[in-house]
Amino acid sequence: MKKVKVGLRPIVSKINLPTVMKTAVLPGDSVESLFIATQVGEIFYVGNGRINTFLDIRPLIIQLGTSGGYDERGLLGLAFHPNFRYNGLFYLHYSAAGTQGPGVQLEDFKPDPCKPETLKLRWTNRESQYDHIDKVEEWGLQSSGQPKKRRTLLNLGRPFSNHNGVNSLNFSPETGKLILTTGDGGSGYDPYNLSQDDMEIAGKIIEVDINKYTSTNNQPVVTRFHELPSDIQEMLTVMAKGVRNITGISFQSYYHQFIKYAGNVGQDLVESIFAFVHYKPIAVTQLVKAYDRNIKSSQKGLINFGWRGWEGDFPTSIIRDCTINPETKEQIWSFYKEAVTLSGSRLPPLTSYFHQDPRPDKFSGTALTGVQPYLGNEIPSLTGRVIFTDVMRKNSARKRGALAYTSARPDGKQNDFHVIDINYDFGPQSAYYVSLGSNLNQTTLYLGVYGSMKVADYNQGTVFEIIP
Repeated sequence: MKKVKVGLRPIVSKINLPTVMKTAVLPGDSVESLFIATQVGEIFYVGNGRINTFLDIRPLIIQLGTSGGYDERGLLGLAFHPNFRYNGLFYLHYSAAGTQGPGVQLEDFKPDPCKPETLKLRWTNRESQYDHIDKVEEWGLQSSGQPKKRRTLLNLGRPFSNHNGVNSLNFSPETGKLILTTGDGGSGYDPYNLSQDDMEIAGKIIEVDINKYTSTNNQPVVTRFHELPSDIQEMLTVMAKGVRNITGISFQSYYHQFIKYAGNVGQDLVESIFAFVHYKPIAVTQLVKAYDRNIKSSQKGLINFGWRGWEGDFPTSIIRDCTINPETKEQIWSFYKEAVTLSGSRLPPLTSYFHQDPRPDKFSGTALTGVQPYLGNEIPSLTGRVIFTDVMRKNSARKRGALAYTSARPDGKQNDFHVIDINYDFGPQSAYYVSLGSNLNQTTLYLGVYGSMKVADYNQGTVFEIIP
């Protein structure tokens, strides 16, 4: 792979944490505008060199940063209907104000293979033990041009504050359906194994057929598919499971097919990017029917990322410092049985990168924050490649994110990755790479950078265009 260097052109500065960056053509316009959604609940659009407020739902967002400033809740997803230019429809995923619960009391949970009870925990008393509620809603532009909520698609109860996904809503150019990506519910090590449970909404990639249901009635708060009303069940199919925490899904057209890319945030060892073309989604009605009859539904064609038995391409392990030799680590397989069971059915990642990597041409990562294919010609070395971002390189003198690339191989096998050097001076300020976005035809990439890891530290964000 070639050594690649890019520059950055600032587009918008002094905004709050940018979580989603996409372009869309506003009704009545003829050119794309860049839309930027922030974690605290603002949506801006940039057109004709000006930044404008498209929607401000900060009063609808749960209070963020109450425990030290860092938070994984907030405005998590924004997607524009493929016909947004004509129908004005768009979709939001956010953590709702007034829904704060006591959470599940699992302090510093770590599985212990010598204590089987830690491997078989169950989330009980869900009505009282939850952290918050996430909403997935359909909005539309009124004749006045003002956005208004049209209907609630889902109200999702979440056990912990973290692992809610980010950039979690995208439309599939392959099926025209809305894709919702959900994290495993939080804590660490997925203590309730929600990601592998077919009835759990957590830890899945879900297709939503928005044309199947038109009611605007309020939806119940649910955590499992069988708790959904039947008409909502009929809207949903499960595309993938075994997700830990996910940075959305992106698509690349390739010889009349679409390669799907998804990044899975790791636990202790690696961050992983997955790629697949063929899949067979399972209707939620089919899953519920199998559950009601206490039979196993067919999993043929369903994508499984392998969590919690596998972290990327490695069996999930607890990593401990080795007291005898500090340069080595002790690894204990946390879920041996699950790793063995999933070994033949999981999807291997396209590429992974480590939390500790001494190689001079790599980097030690912290958390994956974005995955996007690049189809433009302005940066020829990256054309057709898959670009990804990590929030922060470990052991760097100044807090800096990482930008890298890989590519899908025709034989479907795993591939290496390469770091992209950035020719831009951030000065003494920290620069965490918190998000990655693109325009509609994927010829332009946008990088979201924040000066802090705390959502409570306001107005430290900049959105850049990645340039040659």
